[in-house]
Amino acid sequence: MSEETAPPRYTIHRASRPPSLAAEVGSVPAGWSRAEVGVIENWHEKSSSHRPLTYFRVLYDRHALYVRFDVMDRHVRCIRKKPQSNVCEDSCVEFFVQPAPGKAYFNFEISAAGTMLLYFIEDARRRRAGGFHKYAPVAPEWLRQVEIGHSLPGLVRRPIAGPLAWAIAYRIPLALFTAHLGECGVARGDVWRGNFFKCGGDPAYPHWGMWSDVGKKLNFHQPQAFGELVFG
Repeated sequence: MSEETAPPRYTIHRASRPPSLAAEVGSVPAGWSRAEVGVIENWHEKSSSHRPLTYFRVLYDRHALYVRFDVMDRHVRCIRKKPQSNVCEDSCVEFFVQPAPGKAYFNFEISAAGTMLLYFIEDARRRRAGGFHKYAPVAPEWLRQVEIGHSLPGLVRRPIAGPLAWAIAYRIPLALFTAHLGECGVARGDVWRGNFFKCGGDPAYPHWGMWSDVGKKLNFHQPQAFGELVFG
């Protein structure tokens, strides 16, 4: 996204009741009908021809954010079970969210099998030795409070070449954000920033999809390229 291009905007509607975290495929479970449907349709030029159709939905209430991804995929692979492992190399969807624009952000990276990596990133510049200039893995006690539903029953060690639809739905307690950043507004009209991604799977079919385009540099960690998340 160039400086001249207006960032995309997604409206997070208020849930009338907590939506189901049952990650069923083929239908949208109870509670999600109020959510705006976003689409990941920007693909980095280094992606293969495999560019799976990926939808996302986000809702909120006074206790939590609720996030759901639906993916029409192929070449699905999930080999990582340990939390905070490198799930971006598995079939994976990612939600980066910055509650206070210009400050730190969180990267919720979750595989199709429900394994999550989550960092609190204050300075996303890369170090030559690896990692970022200033970040920390989110503590296990907070990881356990992110409830995750996933349609795949478990790990997929050998890639599934044929069509496979899968879904992820999860609940993020707002307390996770306030514990790291202080009070974060979720009133109507408040604006957070963020991005949504699809990547991973069989390494023979690489792909990097995004909601808000990050440009030519293959790096999802560009908060300046985040879109606007507006609470409705």
